[in-house]
Amino acid sequence: MSTGQAPRRRVSPWAVGVGLVALAALDAWINLFGEATPLMWACAAIGCAGLFLRRRFPLTVFLLTLPMTLFMDVAVAPVAALYTLATTTRNRWLLVGCALLNAAADTLVWPLSDTFTGDRTWTLIQFVYTLATAFAPVLVGQLVQARHDVARQLAEVEEAREHERALYAQTVLARERAQLAREMHDVVSHQVSLIAVQAGALQVAAKDPDAREAARTIRSLSVDTLDELRHMVTLLRASGGKETELAPQPTLADLQQLIANSGIETSLTGELPPDISAAAQRTVYRTVQEALTNVRKHAPGARAQVRLWHDAHHFGVTVTNTAPTRPAVALPSSRQGLIGLHERAELLHGTFTAEPTPQGGYEVALQAPAQPD
Repeated sequence: MSTGQAPRRRVSPWAVGVGLVALAALDAWINLFGEATPLMWACAAIGCAGLFLRRRFPLTVFLLTLPMTLFMDVAVAPVAALYTLATTTRNRWLLVGCALLNAAADTLVWPLSDTFTGDRTWTLIQFVYTLATAFAPVLVGQLVQARHDVARQLAEVEEAREHERALYAQTVLARERAQLAREMHDVVSHQVSLIAVQAGALQVAAKDPDAREAARTIRSLSVDTLDELRHMVTLLRASGGKETELAPQPTLADLQQLIANSGIETSLTGELPPDISAAAQRTVYRTVQEALTNVRKHAPGARAQVRLWHDAHHFGVTVTNTAPTRPAVALPSSRQGLIGLHERAELLHGTFTAEPTPQGGYEVALQAPAQPD
């Protein structure tokens, strides 16, 4: 934080109103001292007190200041009323008329018959002078209004530029994703397909049972990888478009189908409350999906159990698998799936754990506070 300039403190509107009314009352009292009638005091009180409402009813407050202007040579109340009116209205003819009324009220003398008994030239000069004085707060108020308009327009322009920058960034990102999708489809998918074909040929030709089993595992993993690659390519190509935005997101109702298609002997127990948020349902689904994927990859032949639970304050899911019954093929892993589940849990203000069990299996657990949507 820069210390070169102190932060500006905005004065309370009520404080400004009280100070303005006090100043207008002092101005009226100085002009009325020694020669005031009850009617003059009443007009001065109404005109000064009306300044409290000048922001809500600017035209009415200005009209309330005209009688006191007619009786005395005051400046604070009519100038403040004219300035406020000029900052709130865009009707130029109304402002001109109000300035003329203020100049006329300031020039006339009560009773009105005494106004034209003296030098009429001096009366005209005084009218022109008071008219110029009345136009001063009008012009200042219009300048303030124009300044606010310019500031608002600059803010809108900056917002539009930010939106354009965001759109450009999305366009660049979509182009890069499309290029990545082409590379994955043309290069990676082609190479994995060759691996699957060669593994299938090796499975048929190999005479050693262990070699055939290894070839079968390689072929199975290659096919699964191809399916995941096709899914990733589809997502990359559709990113930023309507296809991604309108694609249905998984919910708790899709868990049974996910388990049935996992290819793993899996049991599902428990349930979650139906009123948890859509984001929470997606997180539970992705947790189960990632856990079963890891079981299929790293624990061949293992059984899994998916347990849903909830109480008065929390809900969660636990996925536990037994020890593998067959040797697992060592595969490279960036652990991005588990990192993503950690991030999803944090978005729900929950916790995510993944650790081995004493029986040689693995357990993945998600816990989050109950927050109905």
